Amino acid sequence: MTRGRTVVSRAPGKLFVVGEYAVVEPGNPAILVAVDRHVTVTVTVTGLEEAGVVISSDLRPHGTRWRWQDGRLSPCDTSDEQGARSGLAHVVSAIETVSALPAERGSSAPALSVSVDSGLHEGGTKYGLGSSGAVTVATVAAVAAFCGLTPTDEERFRLALLATAEIDPKGSGGDVAASTWGGWISYRAPDRAAALELARSRGVEEALRVPWPGFAARRLPAPEGLALEVGWTGSPASTTSLVSDLHRRNWRGTAAHLRFIRATTDCVCAAIGALEAGESRELLEQVRRAGRELARLDDEVALGVFTPRLRALCEAAEAVGGAAKPSGAGGGDCGIALLDAGAPRQLARLRERWASAGVVPLPIRPTAEGNEG
Repeated sequence: MTRGRTVVSRAPGKLFVVGEYAVVEPGNPAILVAVDRHVTVTVTVTGLEEAGVVISSDLRPHGTRWRWQDGRLSPCDTSDEQGARSGLAHVVSAIETVSALPAERGSSAPALSVSVDSGLHEGGTKYGLGSSGAVTVATVAAVAAFCGLTPTDEERFRLALLATAEIDPKGSGGDVAASTWGGWISYRAPDRAAALELARSRGVEEALRVPWPGFAARRLPAPEGLALEVGWTGSPASTTSLVSDLHRRNWRGTAAHLRFIRATTDCVCAAIGALEAGESRELLEQVRRAGRELARLDDEVALGVFTPRLRALCEAAEAVGGAAKPSGAGGGDCGIALLDAGAPRQLARLRERWASAGVVPLPIRPTAEGNEG
């Protein structure tokens, strides 16, 4: 939404349904769903005499001022640069990535004020709903509109993925895709390192035009007759740390790794087919299967995907006839359960069992809305 020199954009959070860890490898599929919690980004003129950027967030006590230096942003207060970047890295990277487009066309770096309001946290505590991806997508869209750019959905996705890859090229970008398109989506990740190298060597504008091998994203129909329930373990987890830990263990290329990729890919493809055919029972079975593959990965690598509360979350869903698994990298954060939407007693028993196990049922629902602004 644009009003004068003020632009407002928002992007939804996400949940992984199936395909975690395998989707990190370029070209491997996953299913995600956007949820009705959002990050909202507002961009206005700074009101400062000198060109620069002011960034404020509801997760920080005060705003920070930044100056442009050779296409990059540096905090004006250099006495605590690490503190200034804390919690703002994705916002800063999104601003820099979008601003590269007018810079490549000979325009000067924009002066703007960016304000972030996150609905993906509670009292500063994250739930694991893809806040980094959502804030990146919302910032990309708002800054692009402020600069007079009109990127397509895929171009917004590419800009956001380049921005997140600058911070962590191991991340799959599934959160970015869900935040961009919304709804239930099938997603395959591109080679992030190759995309970054393309942008650095040939420019961001060129990186938006040429094909990205491995990448694919498309909307899927929502499951028929099933309710998606979300439970929070009460323990925030770091996807970056868990994925990095897996890489450090030299797991890639092993027989266990190749078996996990094959089994998970087959599971995701079967789940996509179940969604497209409206086969609820088959989808439930594939969610259970995906959970078993994650559990086997956890046993083989001792990664800590399944915490006691995540195990209790899954066992409670199975006990009432549903299918459940961790959503995302595990180690805390959220788990999901799919149950018969026409069985309110089943849903009530699940929530009671979760509460008894210390799992907090979250009032979160899928949303068909993607990035808006």
